Amino acid sequence: MLAGKGFKQVFNVAGGIKAWKAKTAIGPQDLGMDLFTGKEEPLDVLKTAYSLEQGLCEFYIDMEKEAKHERVKALFANLSEIEVKHQMSIYKAYNDISNKEISRNEFEKMVETKALEGGLSTREYLDLFNPDLTSEIDVISLAMSIEAQALDLYQRLSAKVDNPGSKAIINNIANEEKAHLASLGKLMDSL
Repeated sequence: MLAGKGFKQVFNVAGGIKAWKAKTAIGPQDLGMDLFTGKEEPLDVLKTAYSLEQGLCEFYIDMEKEAKHERVKALFANLSEIEVKHQMSIYKAYNDISNKEISRNEFEKMVETKALEGGLSTREYLDLFNPDLTSEIDVISLAMSIEAQALDLYQRLSAKVDNPGSKAIINNIANEEKAHLASLGKLMDSL
């Protein structure tokens, strides 16, 4: 199943998920689903996705201010820049399918930041993972956890959405989340 979803390396863990010792997506099956009705048109999906990216970008900017070590500050700055790039791709996708091209400022006025990617608030992520904000590995692990939650949310949402255009956009965003996870994995390996 995972190989069919584009994962390049799939490992079969003896004992299944019960034997898995690493982190998994957390929370109930409907975590974050309250952000979507399942009836959204493609433009609505993009506005909500943009707001989730905005929430995560602001989180990373706040964490950069709180971090005490320069390398960790730089890491948070890099993570926030990645989210800005993802926001830009969502904004461009919006204009690509909209009847009327709008400025980025106009677009940002239409979105409302409700939560971070994955459906949790900043405080909930910090309380849940309790990262050591002086550790690059903890920071990357936190970012990977958030991206995994976002991927999980978009995959669950894709199964719920009826509109084929919305489903295609959601699947595209999920694929971008996979790419984010891969990039973070490479960064983790470099440490």
